[in-house]
Amino acid sequence: MSKPKTAITPTRAEDYPEWYLQVIKAADLAENSPVRGCMVIKPWGYSLWENIQRDLDAKFKATGHVNAYFPLFIPMSYLQKEAQHVEGFAKECAVVTHSRLEAGPDGQLAPAGPLEEPLIVRPTSETIIGETYAKWVQSYRDLPILINQWANVVRWEMRTRLFLRTAEFLWQEGHTVHATEQEAMEETVRMLEVYADFAENHMAMPVIKGTKTAGERFPGAVETFCIEAMMQDRKALQAGTSHYLGQNFSKSCGIRFQDEAGVLQHAHTTSWGVSTRLIGGMIMTHADDDGLVVPPRLAPQHAVILPIYRDDAGRAEVLAYCKSLQKELLAKTFHGRPLVVTIDDRDLRGGEKTWGWIKKGVPLRIEVGPRDLAAGAAMVARRDTGEKAVVPRAELVDGIESRLQAIQDNLLARAKAFRESQTRRIDTWEELKAWFTPANPDRPEIHGGFALCHWNGSAEVEKRLKEELKVTIRCIPLDAPAEAGKCVVTGEPSARRVVMAKAY
Repeated sequence: MSKPKTAITPTRAEDYPEWYLQVIKAADLAENSPVRGCMVIKPWGYSLWENIQRDLDAKFKATGHVNAYFPLFIPMSYLQKEAQHVEGFAKECAVVTHSRLEAGPDGQLAPAGPLEEPLIVRPTSETIIGETYAKWVQSYRDLPILINQWANVVRWEMRTRLFLRTAEFLWQEGHTVHATEQEAMEETVRMLEVYADFAENHMAMPVIKGTKTAGERFPGAVETFCIEAMMQDRKALQAGTSHYLGQNFSKSCGIRFQDEAGVLQHAHTTSWGVSTRLIGGMIMTHADDDGLVVPPRLAPQHAVILPIYRDDAGRAEVLAYCKSLQKELLAKTFHGRPLVVTIDDRDLRGGEKTWGWIKKGVPLRIEVGPRDLAAGAAMVARRDTGEKAVVPRAELVDGIESRLQAIQDNLLARAKAFRESQTRRIDTWEELKAWFTPANPDRPEIHGGFALCHWNGSAEVEKRLKEELKVTIRCIPLDAPAEAGKCVVTGEPSARRVVMAKAY
């Protein structure tokens, strides 16, 4: 029996890591840059990021936040003020030690004088923003401060992969200041909910909301909340985090205020962020062996119209029909966003154009030929299911929003069903080892998915999981019910189950 032909080789089943890279290449999303570990985000990939920015930014502003911008460079002394923080990021820091370039005797450029103090290229901004907030905050009347910034950061990763882990990436980071622990915790949870809502209702990517263990917490945080998603290779992806920083950074940065009684208090701060890693998560949640599949709410284009004709006379008639159809569709919206519909009349063979759009993941393809023209209809193809149907023009125009919503809903339902099928309650060490041990040593990516297990709360168990199984505790689910049990590793008492998985 012959193997089905796919647009992407290798397939997911054959070589998942290489399949992922080939989907990015085929969809023209990004490519490696001349600078090791960095990437060039191409227009189609950047359009996805712009749509993520637009929708998230609206959610941030709806919850009272405003945007600002803070410096890319951070004095090294700022990081040293918060011991846990600098320890957590030290190995990932890129450091600027010299200013200016000068031509040497051999004509080659070389750094000139050293800086008085080395500058760290922003790995995250808690310290420099904290120093700024210390100047802004004097009284309880100055609080809360609710600020977000869209920026780039640099973390000197040794092993990189496009979108998932690069030396430089794009993100947003929110940094807020509050008078009380309660207000700051409410903010932390509020932003986690914003991320979860965005992941599920915009990206069609189901997530588990939870808290990190002490060993997985953000450096310097009192509590880290996260959303965790399952990719098609059954690994977990941390898709967003929200941190309650307590008074750790306010004490190290001097963020103090006079309360209503005139008493000087240290403020409570939060930080939260998501990055271009979301695009990697979207790829690995929805793409198939023919390329990218884009949820309609984030699609750079909702539909593409493909005219089909044999001669110049036919071309004129078909194009006129396509343009009038496009005009009607452009008057429609999807979740408040005007539809983006293009006509592809490039001088290419029909199959080449069709497969190009399939690989880019456009939700709907609309083909119009002479027969469709005569019938006042069009052939409509869904990217998520491959279904094709000839649809009367009026029905197509009037029902375009419901067609797109059906795709959006199907992608979420499909991802949820996959996650549920690859999640197991496990109670013994032997079963846990079997779940996460690849049956084929040459295919280490073929293993179990999420394991819901009891854990005794110890760092020693976390260490053993990492060393022996390459598994981490992804989160303690917020909706995990109290359930007496025994730790899957030690047999010691446990109050509830946690999520264990291999992860990116």
